[in-house]
Amino acid sequence: MKHLLAAASVLAAATTLPTAAFAQSVPDAKVGVVNTTQLATTCNACVTANAQLEAQAQVINARQQELQTALNTEAQAINTQIEALPEGAEPSAELSQRVQAFEIARAAANREIEGRDAALARNQQYVLRQINVALAPVWNEVLTARGLSVLMRAEDALAFSPSIDVTADVLQRLNTRLTTLQTVAPPPQQPGQAQGQQPAQGQQQGPTTPQVTPQPQR
Repeated sequence: MKHLLAAASVLAAATTLPTAAFAQSVPDAKVGVVNTTQLATTCNACVTANAQLEAQAQVINARQQELQTALNTEAQAINTQIEALPEGAEPSAELSQRVQAFEIARAAANREIEGRDAALARNQQYVLRQINVALAPVWNEVLTARGLSVLMRAEDALAFSPSIDVTADVLQRLNTRLTTLQTVAPPPQQPGQAQGQQPAQGQQQGPTTPQVTPQPQR
């Protein structure tokens, strides 16, 4: 019985705790949502930059097609020579050298396209970094102007009321701050090269603000 009484007294004490806790609770959070995909595709500087990135991608595609056409032509010529060999005959030294040269050319073409693709990816990331740097102060401006506690990506929300969508406000402020975007990234740092200062992305925004994420280009 003593144990039961003791348990009851503990339970009674526990039920009184929320009264004090609620008195010190934080105010209800006001949340705003931002469509970051819309920001990255419709801001004035973004439209121009995306067009330039698309042009870069088209140049790569054209070069890839050019290389592929040349390789296909050479491959067909080599196959014609191979098929013309008498049964059991070994290819001539000239034909063997031609096959070897084709393999070297194909490997070089693959490396070239891979390098161009990597450069395009760096350019895309560079553009996004510039957008995020410009957005960093905008997040705080909108939080203050709208009296919000939290900003989150609309893409991460399952559903929300249009009344909390502040994309238009953010877009207007972004257009004021961001007038141009560089679409060619600095060369990648070589191994052993002295470390330079990198953009302080960790200081651009707090955990309550969204960030623009990359979209596929090619």
